Amino acid sequence: MTAFKYDTHVHTKEISPCSKVPAKEAVKMYKEAGYHGIIITDHYCDSFFISLGNLTWNEKIDSFLEGYNIAFDAGKKLGLKVILGMEIRFVGDSNDYLVYGFDEDFLRNNKELYKLSLKQFRELTKKENILIFQAHPFRSGMIPAPPELLDGIEVFNGNPRHNSNNNLAYGYALKNQLLMLSGSDFHQKVDIARGGVIVSESICNPQEFADIIRNNKITDLIQTQ
Repeated sequence: MTAFKYDTHVHTKEISPCSKVPAKEAVKMYKEAGYHGIIITDHYCDSFFISLGNLTWNEKIDSFLEGYNIAFDAGKKLGLKVILGMEIRFVGDSNDYLVYGFDEDFLRNNKELYKLSLKQFRELTKKENILIFQAHPFRSGMIPAPPELLDGIEVFNGNPRHNSNNNLAYGYALKNQLLMLSGSDFHQKVDIARGGVIVSESICNPQEFADIIRNNKITDLIQTQ
């Protein structure tokens, strides 16, 4: 059976201030590491959008998508699938949530999602078949969200600069019958290929990726210690 490797948690320097690797370079690194695709999950939060000043909402979304668009173009040239996702943080909530299965229109038609609560966002995304996974829920400063507001948990976070207590995340997902994902949480060169998923078919767009997860078609989780 053919195995396809996708990293579910990748940031770009263009958008995420904590990231040190430009999108084009990240794509090249993942191609060389033997991955078939990556999901760009740049940080969607109030500080980013406020920093853009008086731009229109569409202009702000253009800016938010810069890292993804650069990666997508680079991926087409190198043969690496690049899929849109995001890591959202809501105002007044220190947690981070990985979101899969949406497209650009969703971002343009729903302004300032960071002003919602997790419960409000959950109500919105359920109508759109969009998935919410809590990222590194047992990292210092994070609080595991109520399971009924989530589709799943990032049970393995590969970022080597944080103790994400992945064993506790796995236990929380198992106890609450939540879907499970692994991701590198790629920010720096040393983070390359530390996590991700293995699936049996090629994935080309956000909806296909969400369907793979939703239908339990992940064959294995990549967990590099």
